[in-house]
Amino acid sequence: MYGIENYIGFLASAIVLNLTPGLDTMYILTRSISQGKSAGLVSVAGIMSGCVIHVLCAAFGLSLILSTSALVFSVIKWAGAGYLIYLGIRMVFSRQSSLSLLSVSPPSRDLVKIYKQGVLTNVLNPKVGLFFLSFLPQFIDPNQAYGVIPFLILGSTFLVTGTLWCLFLTLAAALMTDALRRHPRAGTLMEKLSGLILSGSD
Repeated sequence: MYGIENYIGFLASAIVLNLTPGLDTMYILTRSISQGKSAGLVSVAGIMSGCVIHVLCAAFGLSLILSTSALVFSVIKWAGAGYLIYLGIRMVFSRQSSLSLLSVSPPSRDLVKIYKQGVLTNVLNPKVGLFFLSFLPQFIDPNQAYGVIPFLILGSTFLVTGTLWCLFLTLAAALMTDALRRHPRAGTLMEKLSGLILSGSD
């Protein structure tokens, strides 16, 4: 389909990875818990706006590379696979869950400020951009002739699943946070599962 290999595998991986607690999750939870649903929804909008920027940069950058040289794209694909394996192994053997660092940020009633902070939190995280550059090529056929389309389809899929999960987080923040605090191993197990997914995505 449009030069995409194993779309169902990508969709499954995207869902699991979006469920994994991380910096974006922490930002949304802290805003939702400390300032309510409105602040949580605005923080989701900010985080996902940042992801859109990363996806567009990765999609157009990778499609340009592929149009120039399929060999160079393949090298990037294998290098990306190595990076994902490294991330996966590190997550599997990590002894600390990202949620253990959860803390409530100082109150702020300025929703515009919350949105901007969400965008900056995501855009200024180089690991997010590097992740998209590494992850998307694993599901693209180097011989495809659809240009940027397959990259945008995969990126949009990741954004949709991520947005749905973040909205759920916002609406269920109090319940989820209480449960994870009562069972701290849940966050750690989710990270290890995602580590295995990353390691096997290539």
